[in-house]
Amino acid sequence: MSESVYKIVELVGTSKISWEDAAKQAISMAGKEISDLRIAEITKLDMRIEGGQIASYRARVNVSFKFHL
Repeated sequence: MSESVYKIVELVGTSKISWEDAAKQAISMAGKEISDLRIAEITKLDMRIEGGQIASYRARVNVSFKFHL
């Protein structure tokens, strides 16, 4: 059985729609640049407020991918 190594990067996705959409944005962009994505973990949710209203949702996501040497 071969051993594997995975790297983890932290991303922040943003959306004017929802936290779920913010997380999807982060994964969508990561998928364009990183191959072998494996696991995504939401570590923090927050929102930006302007004028007393929600301006955008933010999702901090740890994404792991297979590390190739």
